[in-house]
Amino acid sequence: MEFLIGLVILGFVILVLVYNGLISRKNEVENSLSGIEVQLTKRYDLIPNIVSSVKEYMEHEKDVLTNLTELRAQALNASRGSNEEISINNQISQGLARVVLNAENYPDLKSNDNFIQLQRSLNEVEEQLAAARRGFNSAVTSYNNGLEMFPSNFLASVMGMQRKELFQAPDFKKSDINVKDLFS
Repeated sequence: MEFLIGLVILGFVILVLVYNGLISRKNEVENSLSGIEVQLTKRYDLIPNIVSSVKEYMEHEKDVLTNLTELRAQALNASRGSNEEISINNQISQGLARVVLNAENYPDLKSNDNFIQLQRSLNEVEEQLAAARRGFNSAVTSYNNGLEMFPSNFLASVMGMQRKELFQAPDFKKSDINVKDLFS
């Protein structure tokens, strides 16, 4: 009888440990997604400053700047962690890269202290965003492992936990860079 009680208690302890591990992993995914949101918010806050600094120098690039402002507004209204938000942020990354590359054609802009500071801030935010995305992918991998590994996979299926997708770089960031084009 004592052996049976001991097995029940051991089973209960294992169940609690597995449950708590799954909840911890789920919360880590949400926390790391929040870290990405913090960096995106910093980026969104920089966009109006970049647009106003660059606008006078890049009159013919007005469409790019207008598009960035519109994308920022859309991103702020998109559902957190949705495919729409990811798509909009990829478009913002592409637009910001174009602005920075096109700035090379404007010597006065390149030497403007405000633009230089904004460019540094943008580079810093992009680096922090990349780190947050790496953290998110690490948390998602741990979470997905918990969903698929024995014995937690049984409890995860009972709890209705679903596999999460890793953050993927947009296609334009996967393509080869032609360095020659950067210097022309």
